[in-house]
Amino acid sequence: MKKNLLSFVFAIVFGFTASATSPVDGEKKEVKAEKSSVTWKAYKVTGSHTGTINIEEGALVFDNDKLTGGEFIVDMTSLVDSDMEGGMKGKLEGHLKSDDFFGVETHPTSKLVFTKVETSGKNSYEVTGDLTIKGITKAVTFDLSIYGSKATATLKVDRTNYDIKFRSGNFFENLGDKTIYDEFDLVVDLVF
Repeated sequence: MKKNLLSFVFAIVFGFTASATSPVDGEKKEVKAEKSSVTWKAYKVTGSHTGTINIEEGALVFDNDKLTGGEFIVDMTSLVDSDMEGGMKGKLEGHLKSDDFFGVETHPTSKLVFTKVETSGKNSYEVTGDLTIKGITKAVTFDLSIYGSKATATLKVDRTNYDIKFRSGNFFENLGDKTIYDEFDLVVDLVF
């Protein structure tokens, strides 16, 4: 009897461990990076700039078609501006990749890991995640919608939380029309 009970306990423990560390087929859905997009928009007193950045890899995690998690890595070296041309475009992109902003030579990737997912409506979720930019991790909360094999989300990110203070009105006085606002937007369209 003791031997059967011990065998039963081992079966439960090892069975639970195997299921806890091995994802069930269909639960983790890899994002098709080449078909997905991330658009950014940053604001300054005199206007704004828009561009794109590439997803390197990512996945959404589901339990019976309900979103439960996700993780993404973004290639910061792919950051481009889409509203300018010529030398000014190159100058802006170079500055955004410099240490004044994202420091892509030292920090070539950024990462988002979902830490909490709550249903907020049909096909809609409120997601909280740990966003890492320039090696600094801060929590962000945003809405995400899923339709079939596509997902969309819009995030507002405060760049100063990641030690990006260049021309921030909260850190420098008398910038006037040279002020760059602290928050920027990310519009994410995922295909999985």
